[in-house]
Amino acid sequence: MTDPEDARRVEIKDGDQTVAAAEVSQQPGGTARASLHARSGHVAPGRRADLVDAVVDLPEVRDSARLEATIPLGDAETLGRLRERTEDTTSRPAGSTALVDASLPGEKSFRNEDQAGPPGREPAGDQPPGGDNPGA
Repeated sequence: MTDPEDARRVEIKDGDQTVAAAEVSQQPGGTARASLHARSGHVAPGRRADLVDAVVDLPEVRDSARLEATIPLGDAETLGRLRERTEDTTSRPAGSTALVDASLPGEKSFRNEDQAGPPGREPAGDQPPGGDNPGA
């Protein structure tokens, strides 16, 4: 999912054991991509959420408008935390993983570029329906 040379690895450890990890990269157009996974077997509650927090708090993710993530299918803790930390979050199964697409909260200068109306039109503002000007 991410180019290994451009990806940053984030690890959550219990003692000297890595219990959860992610590879994160920034893509053109204001999108960050992440692949999150936990080790097999028991992982203490909250450690997967800690991984999500570490990923979302990375500078390259904070500077992005969108997050595309892959997580293990059925990983409710990771998905729940992603939904808490992002907006407009959708997920869909893809084999043994879930693909998550989300908007990242916060002000980004390039976010409003896609929200502008057609060129040459002014925003509607508080005009009454039909464009009538009261008092005219």
